[in-house]
Amino acid sequence: MSNKENIQEWTEVIEAKRSLLQINLKEIWRYRDLISLLVRRDFVANYKQTILGPIWFFLQPLFTTLMFTLLFARMGKLSTDGLPPMLFYMCGITFWNYFAECLKKNSTTFIDNQSVFGKVYFPRLVLPISVSLSNTIRLGIQFLLFLATYLYFILNGSPIRVTSYVLLLPVNVLLLGLLSLGIGVLISSLTTKYRDLRFLIDFGVQLLMYATVIFPASSYPEKYQWVAKVNPLIPLMETTKLGLLGAGSFDPQAYLGCVIVTIISLFTGVLVFNMTEQNFMDVV
Repeated sequence: MSNKENIQEWTEVIEAKRSLLQINLKEIWRYRDLISLLVRRDFVANYKQTILGPIWFFLQPLFTTLMFTLLFARMGKLSTDGLPPMLFYMCGITFWNYFAECLKKNSTTFIDNQSVFGKVYFPRLVLPISVSLSNTIRLGIQFLLFLATYLYFILNGSPIRVTSYVLLLPVNVLLLGLLSLGIGVLISSLTTKYRDLRFLIDFGVQLLMYATVIFPASSYPEKYQWVAKVNPLIPLMETTKLGLLGAGSFDPQAYLGCVIVTIISLFTGVLVFNMTEQNFMDVV
């Protein structure tokens, strides 16, 4: 047998990362079939063996909106910027759910998939990317419910209108996704060593929801305006409401600050994620 016949041609060559900031986008693209399977798995696993199935996509934001409308608008008499309370809360909840679900699921990437990581190789960023994509599809489905509610109030003469800021809607969704991805993979990396963060993230997400969705920025007293400035989600929510409903505000400085925080979070998250990936199995 000749030496040429003994030579094997490898279809995949796995090399160690030379830099902690190295992201092989070409390699991630080669695993796009795996990403699509993971996205499909998220939908099937969530509603498998349920009676209502995908209808839960609509029921969850609808029931939450009704509860917020009753508790905060009717009983609490909180401001909704002159908008119908149900439409105000549904707009906030729709986009908040996208951020919160991406953040919570990405924050447990290593813990939830440790058995898979120890058996087979694939780019680890595939998992958080698939989570973000599956929740983007979920956002699109729930946005249909918002549009149906929107049309109902339009036909009943409610003072709502679309403004030019609606053009920033895709940018807002992208920033929400990237921000949740960056913070999520950062927390996921830290939870491999500090498991308490799993409980802190659930508690923190609940508190952040009240500071982001329940109160419009215009309702903050002067001495608490700093809360609206340090929360990077508020500029995105306010701009979204201004574009879709005609009520809200656009602060260029706050919006730019949100972009900067998103970039820093993504940069830091990928850095720590790549660092943790190298010795993850030794820690858990």
